[in-house]
Amino acid sequence: MPYQWSQNSSDRTSNRLVLWPHQSLPARGMAAFVLATFTMISLPLFALIGTAVLWGLLPFLLLAVGGIWYALNRSYHDRSISEVLLITPDITQLDRSNPRAQDQHWECNTYWVRAALHPSEGPVPNYVTLQGGGREVEIGAFLSEEERIALYSELCARLGR
Repeated sequence: MPYQWSQNSSDRTSNRLVLWPHQSLPARGMAAFVLATFTMISLPLFALIGTAVLWGLLPFLLLAVGGIWYALNRSYHDRSISEVLLITPDITQLDRSNPRAQDQHWECNTYWVRAALHPSEGPVPNYVTLQGGGREVEIGAFLSEEERIALYSELCARLGR
């Protein structure tokens, strides 16, 4: 699962949860994929070496490989989202790091915090939110549906409800 619970070693009453999106393609894998794509696309062009047709097709080949590289690089950068939830007896804090936007922070008295599962009302199935302090914030929207259900039950257990 792309999240991990931990406890402070000196204070067993505080829980820390770190969430991150799936990272299925590392940087070396991305480079290998782009190179393999370039190689496979350029194989038919070997028959055209020395002709004017090669120069007509080459820009489109480079544009296609550049587009693939750009899309994978953007996807790689978008995976830098992280959420950190800190639950102490007094305060619950949620900090979210966004790749292309400002970081977000939410804080509430732990007594009033409750987790909510929205099976169909949210932007994704089984949408998990934390409610308290007059606000409702999402948590783990980038997780899979099964992982959000598991996260909801773990949040309820950690919040003591």
